This record gives sequence, structure tokens and C-alpha cells, in this order.
Amino acid sequence: MDVLAEVLRVSGARGALGVMLKAGGTWGQWLDSYPGAALHVVSRGTMWLHVTGEKPLKVQAGDAVLLSPGTAHGIASGSSVTMGTCDQKAAIQAIADGNALQLGSAPAQTEVITLHYEQDPEVSTPVLTSLARPMHVAAWENAQLRRTVELLTAELAQPQIGATAAVNSIVDLLLVQFVRAWLARHPEEQSSSWLGAMRDPVVRDALACVHARPEHPWTTQTLAAATSVSRATLSRHFRSALGQTPGAYVEQWRMDLASVRLRDTDEPVESISGAVGYGSPHAFSRAFRRARGMAPGEYRSRLRK
Repeated sequence: MDVLAEVLRVSGARGALGVMLKAGGTWGQWLDSYPGAALHVVSRGTMWLHVTGEKPLKVQAGDAVLLSPGTAHGIASGSSVTMGTCDQKAAIQAIADGNALQLGSAPAQTEVITLHYEQDPEVSTPVLTSLARPMHVAAWENAQLRRTVELLTAELAQPQIGATAAVNSIVDLLLVQFVRAWLARHPEEQSSSWLGAMRDPVVRDALACVHARPEHPWTTQTLAAATSVSRATLSRHFRSALGQTPGAYVEQWRMDLASVRLRDTDEPVESISGAVGYGSPHAFSRAFRRARGMAPGEYRSRLRK
């Protein structure tokens, strides 16, 4: 079971091209917090990322940095540059026209592509929403990521037939390659996030079991047996990596699956309850009301209105 692919699919974590930026001389801009995750990719030159409470981070050509949704931050030509506010009108116009937003003075020495990733609001599993700090991958750490950045840059520089479809596919591919590279190259970094949990083999194996068979009557004991560890070990690893018990995660994932199916299909509640691991519609309705604050039928009706 490819857990990352499954969670990205269910959570609807799809990307979209944000703004392309070209800057020269001394420049700096403080960006308003965006509700989705932001991935800044530097295709040429150097920029400095400024996040409140963090040291300025130097991001060079071929590097990429991912920020959690709602992270207010700034980008600039240096570590101590005074940053102005984002010109929303100019940015919106540049996106609409397919042009780059110009900052500083000519000639441009730095080019940055900003990508946005949003998650289905009905899904509570925090794939991209719980990053404790910016995740940075340098160009030298992953050749595949660097080549994909080059491909995106080429598509944007010379749009051809099918460019929109190509760019959208590359944007989604970049997120997967970024996560792969970060997990492989930063095993020493601690991150209490869903993505960081993928580095823990105990948690990763348990999640693979849950995601492969959400209908199975999983308990902490059966999950521990399936992953060849003790119950206490499994619980300790889950709390450390995800801040919750194995049972809490299982119920959270089942509720996410059920929420999406209630919204997007006409399946009877009885069918959905069995598919997500509940022995009776009554038990499912009780768990769903506890998680979502309303009965499954009411939830479906409200979303469809």
C-alpha cells in the first residue's frame, strides 16, 4: 500500500500554479498568509525566506521549500532586507495574464515559482496542515526534483498545446518528489507531522495496514501484531510521531473516508458503514456524530445543499 498516494488521493491535495516572480537588485516582499500550503521553487538565482520565529533561510537555484497553510512569510534578496507588502492587484493581474510579477530592478537575477496546494476541507487527516516549520530541499539533494523543476520552467517559458494539463501534472508531481526527497535526505530532523511520521518504520507499517484495509476491525493490539511490535511500543511511536493513539488515528481515517463517500456518492449509509469498518449502521452513526457533530444523513444533506 502506497500510503502517501492514498492519503493525497482521499484528501484531494491538488496543486495549482500561483505566481511567477522575476526580481533583481534589492527587493523584498512580505506575503499574506495563504489558506493552502505553499511550495516556493527557485529556478534561477537566490532568495531568502523569512518566517516569524525562524532564522532567514537561503534558498538557491533548484531548491524548494514547503510551508504549512496559513504561514505568514516573506521572500527577499537578502537576510536583512526591509520587505514591503504584497501588491495583490499586481499579482492577480500577472497570474491572469500569464506573466511574471516583477520586483526590484532590472535585470532580473532571481526567478521564483510559487505553487499552492489545498486539501479537501472534509478530510481531517493533516497531510500538509501540521508542518511545524518550513521543509527545505536543496537542489543537490535530489536530481529528480531538480529535473522536474527544469521541466516546469520550460513549460512556463514556452507554452504549447496542452500546456495547462502539462503544468497541472507537473505541479502535482513536484509535491510527491519534494516529499520523497525530504524524507530521504533529512532523517535527523524531528517533525511532529503526518509527513514526518512517514520516517518512523513502526508508524509507517501500521499506517500501511490501516490504509490497505480500513474495513478491518483494527485495535492497537491487532495493529501491533501485524507490525511485529508490542502494544506499548506501537502506542509510544504513534504518540511521538502523530500526537495521538493508534485507535484515534484509525477512527479519524475512517471518518475521512466516510465523509468523502457521503458527499460524493449515493451509497446507502449501511454500505458505507461496513466499508469503513463498522459492524452496524448504529455504531457508525454514533461514531460519525461524535466526529462530525451530526448524523451521516444530515451531513450528506447539508453538503449537497
